[in-house]
Amino acid sequence: MTIAPLDTVDCLRLAVRICWRITDLRNSLSAPGWLVSQHVIEGAWIVFVSYWLISAFGREKARRREPPAERLLHVLWLAGAFYLLDYSEPWFGVLNRRFVPDWLWLAELGAALTVAGIAFAIWARHHLGKNWSAEVTIRADHKLIRTGPYARLRHPIYTGLILALIGTVLSVGEYRALVALGIFLIGWTRKAKKEEAFLAQEFGAAFEEHKRLTGFFLPRLG
Repeated sequence: MTIAPLDTVDCLRLAVRICWRITDLRNSLSAPGWLVSQHVIEGAWIVFVSYWLISAFGREKARRREPPAERLLHVLWLAGAFYLLDYSEPWFGVLNRRFVPDWLWLAELGAALTVAGIAFAIWARHHLGKNWSAEVTIRADHKLIRTGPYARLRHPIYTGLILALIGTVLSVGEYRALVALGIFLIGWTRKAKKEEAFLAQEFGAAFEEHKRLTGFFLPRLG
């Protein structure tokens, strides 16, 4: 089963726009260190999107999936978050103000967090293998993955993406980026809970045991 055209086009368009808009910050930043940090962030997101598109091929056929209307609502919700992160519109008002100073070490920290988050998400995606889907689905011969980051987390891909977004938000440095992060968190939390409902129905007691031993987005303590 090939990746849905909406997912492919949406991911490419939004990722490229993010890269372009982050690059626009260079117009107000002259130190070479800023340029390096922005290039690192751009490169990390490009690697992420490229890996996702390549690895989307060869997935198992879906046996069960969420209703199309729910999928569309999720895509539109995330598109709103991307728009806030991507554009600095005049009508955003106070959301265009900075919440952190434009210090070089913050830009470097943002770049480091973005790279670390993307690397973690790719690691998790690798372990998920053919079970992955952009939609909430149960695939043919679906397996409950407990290797790699899934030994401690139930949704490590989202964990990595959240870390990467925190880094990107630090780089943007404006309140609109913080709001975008909140929208992403809400959207991914709702999607993760749907995924868990599907897995609970599919695997029953095995998933409940996995849930007891693992954390949602963060490792379970103790």
